[in-house]
Amino acid sequence: MSALTFTLKTALQQRLDLSALTPDQLAEKSKADIAAILLPYGRKQLRADEAFELSGDDTANIVFANGNDKLDYIGSQMKSGTITINGDAGSYLGFQMRNGKLTVHGNVDIYAASGMSGGLLHIHGNAGDFLAAAIVGDRKGMKGGTVIVTGNAGDRAGDQMRRGTLLIEGNVGSYCASRMLAGTIGVLGTVGEYVGYGMRRGTLLLTSKPAMHATLQDCGAHTLPFLSLMFKSFGELPSKFAKIDKNRVQRYAGDITNDGKGEILILQ
Repeated sequence: MSALTFTLKTALQQRLDLSALTPDQLAEKSKADIAAILLPYGRKQLRADEAFELSGDDTANIVFANGNDKLDYIGSQMKSGTITINGDAGSYLGFQMRNGKLTVHGNVDIYAASGMSGGLLHIHGNAGDFLAAAIVGDRKGMKGGTVIVTGNAGDRAGDQMRRGTLLIEGNVGSYCASRMLAGTIGVLGTVGEYVGYGMRRGTLLLTSKPAMHATLQDCGAHTLPFLSLMFKSFGELPSKFAKIDKNRVQRYAGDITNDGKGEILILQ
């Protein structure tokens, strides 16, 4: 069996919702049934075979070729299998993803990993604003699983993040870990202003000191043995974080205007 491959064959004028094309939803469907699936496209709908050339037959292993930044909701509520995107992806990538593996060989738009509760999301490129953050009207962002970004991320990464691990190898914009509830965020590059703004709990691991606002409390330098366990858990991940072996950090607590139980750890 070969991967079920959707090759984009038309120039998209509107955003295309691909939430129906996940391994668990396509399991046991014939190719004719898959081709006839209607996909929301602006105020209209497109059949899957109007937008894509279909090839292959393994519904547990899906590939999107000719990725495009107008392809939204790829991997939404995904429960099993693998999805690979060769090219860019649109908004809400991995929205409420529950399990499986989702890989993007390109850049992604806003709200990637929002509501994600399990599985692995690997972005071989840059992520837009609100990575792993809560959508408007929700009070929880990412709720579990692991996200790896090999490039940069925009503003508000981890906003209201509830649980899980978010590892960013590049730089991050402003308000990283804002209103964070729990979980772990790691950044190997730089972060913008107002880091940890409104943070309640959770851990933000950095390699360089950002500008600290007034409500983050400097707790001094510490050797934290638990970091050895954390880095050991990173050891099997396809990421630069797997090579970190330090456990000496400068620790900041905060945001002290919002319980102050979160922590920002800067590796030394």
